[in-house]
Amino acid sequence: MYLNAAESENLARALSVLPIPAGVDLAVFPNALAYRAVSDILASSRVELGAQNVAWTPQGAYTGATSALMFKEAGATYALVGHSERRHIFGENDDVVRKKIEACSRDGITSVLCVGETNEDRQNDKRQYRLKKQLMVALEGLKFTENNLIIAYEPVWAIGTGEPCLPTDVEDVAGWIRLELASYGPSNVSVLYGGSVNSENISSFVSLPSVGGVLVGSAGTGIAGLKSMLDAIR
Repeated sequence: MYLNAAESENLARALSVLPIPAGVDLAVFPNALAYRAVSDILASSRVELGAQNVAWTPQGAYTGATSALMFKEAGATYALVGHSERRHIFGENDDVVRKKIEACSRDGITSVLCVGETNEDRQNDKRQYRLKKQLMVALEGLKFTENNLIIAYEPVWAIGTGEPCLPTDVEDVAGWIRLELASYGPSNVSVLYGGSVNSENISSFVSLPSVGGVLVGSAGTGIAGLKSMLDAIR
C-alpha cells in the first residue's frame, strides 16, 4: 500500500518501456484499485501481473473481498498467498493460506506461497519447524507443478528492516525447501528470496544455485529502483 492509483499507473507506463534482460521474468503486484488500469498499460509489454491478496471463494456475500477469479479476469498471472504481513498483521493462519492456494489453482493463477520464520523462531532455533508446518498445511495432498506454484522464502525479521538474510543462509534454506517439496510433489518449483532486497544485494541472491529469483517490496515501488535492480542482474 505504497502507491495510489495515479502513481501506480505512472510507474506502469515507465516500466512498459524499460528493457527487460533476456531470461528474466518480471511481474508487478499493484493495488486492487489500480489493477485494471495497470493491466491495460502493461498489456503489450513483457511484464506480468499478480494480485497482492485473494479471497478463496469466487463470488458471493463477502463484502470487501476480491476473488482469485476476479483477478484472473483482470489479467493476473500470479497471486501472493500467505505473505508475512497477511499472516502477522491480518491474522491469516495456515488453513486460510491453504484455501487461497486451492482457489488460485482452481482459477488458473500461479500461487506465490510465502513462508518464513519470525525473529522469535530464529532465536529459539525453530526455523525449520515453522517452515515445515507452513509447507505441510499448504501443500499436503495438493496437486501442483512448477507452473502453478512458486515458493517465496521471506524471513519475517528481514522484511523492511534493512537487514537481509545472509546469502549463505538463503542458499541453505532454499535447498532445504526443495528437499521438503519432494515430499509433496515436484521439487523443481522455483524458490524466491524476499526480505530487504535492493539493487545493492540483488545479484548476491539471484546468483545462488537454489534460488530462482527475488520478491521485492518497497525497493520496487519506483522506476529508478527497478531499473537499478534489473541493471544489477544483466
